[in-house]
Amino acid sequence: MLKRTMVALLAGVMAATAWADEASLKKTIESTYPKVKIQSITKTPFSGLYEVFLDGQIIYTDESFNFLIVEGRLVDPKSKRDLTAERIDELTRIDFSSLPLEKAIKVVKGNGSRKLVVFSDPDCPYCKKLEQKDLVALSDVTIYTFLYPLESLHPDAANKSRAIWCAPDKSKAWQDWILNGQLPKNSTACDSPIDDVAQLGTKLGITSTPTLIFSNGKRLLGAYPAKEIEKMMGAVPRK
Repeated sequence: MLKRTMVALLAGVMAATAWADEASLKKTIESTYPKVKIQSITKTPFSGLYEVFLDGQIIYTDESFNFLIVEGRLVDPKSKRDLTAERIDELTRIDFSSLPLEKAIKVVKGNGSRKLVVFSDPDCPYCKKLEQKDLVALSDVTIYTFLYPLESLHPDAANKSRAIWCAPDKSKAWQDWILNGQLPKNSTACDSPIDDVAQLGTKLGITSTPTLIFSNGKRLLGAYPAKEIEKMMGAVPRK
């Protein structure tokens, strides 16, 4: 009984010490770089090295902030695993069920059993490439497209997004534009979710298009081949 109590106390002290070290490090970093937003600090299993997740990237330092490792990769020499890549994948996962899919354009292919979200800019050439060469090849998937115009790059993209959203048939209007370059002729003004989607993208840290989000929360940036997208989505669920 005494032994178990001592072990529990020791574990509590170690956890409190680790928390104190991380809190102290967070305070030190914020005092040095007051504009950065620190999302998490985690001690790694490697000789006092700390992982700091901030502004969507991982950096490494020690508990006293004596050095910074920026844009480096932490690799386990035994397993050859890229630990940085694994952690970024984990830290940037999205809760798919929390996405406001009613604010996206819905296109169903086949039985639509698999789910895929795409943040897309109507004037993004890579978005067009993705749609025309790869997404058209997918089957048995429901694709939810959030119109996400990057106006700093494409000044007219927001106007196109609203015209597509306000068309009588959003799905057809999107397909006509992204596949054939034809904007809807009978589109009228309406309440569009473009501004809400912009806020959502900022919240999720989405800075480029296309960005793909899978039902397991993983994301891919850029126009990936259909085979890679199929692999990420997994097999069609059995009935």
